Amino acid sequence: MSLRDIVKDGDPILRRICRKVDSFDEKLGRLLDDMRQTMKHADGVGLAGPQVGIARRLAVVEVGDTYVELVNPVIVAKSGSQVGQEACLSVPNKACMVERPMNITVEFYDRFGKEHRRDFSGFIARACCHEIDHLDGHLFYDFEYKGGYRPAGAK
Repeated sequence: MSLRDIVKDGDPILRRICRKVDSFDEKLGRLLDDMRQTMKHADGVGLAGPQVGIARRLAVVEVGDTYVELVNPVIVAKSGSQVGQEACLSVPNKACMVERPMNITVEFYDRFGKEHRRDFSGFIARACCHEIDHLDGHLFYDFEYKGGYRPAGAK
């Protein structure tokens, strides 16, 4: 395992839509291990492929005792709402309030190509959404919450 450089805001790779992972091999496993080590070294809870210069649909998230590797993740269901402060390892010295779903269901693959479907709630749901947004070229501040009235059912 080795530490990777974390790409900073302004690098065009952070705004690219990432391609699917199609090779589930030893190289992918090493990359995921490097990403986890890099995330932990930087005191983060998530890290996505483009944040280490890889425009592929993969991310790692670790909150408390839960660690998950998300390869080709898709959010297939979401419910509820939470508003909380977010920051990002790629955007130093910036934080803002962001509204996210309280609960999500994600379909994804692991490093071996096995398909999974998992439910996440609360902070880990927030972290997964944040990392999956990276895979579509979005940064957290794109969704800064300004407060105010939200009609029932509004997105």
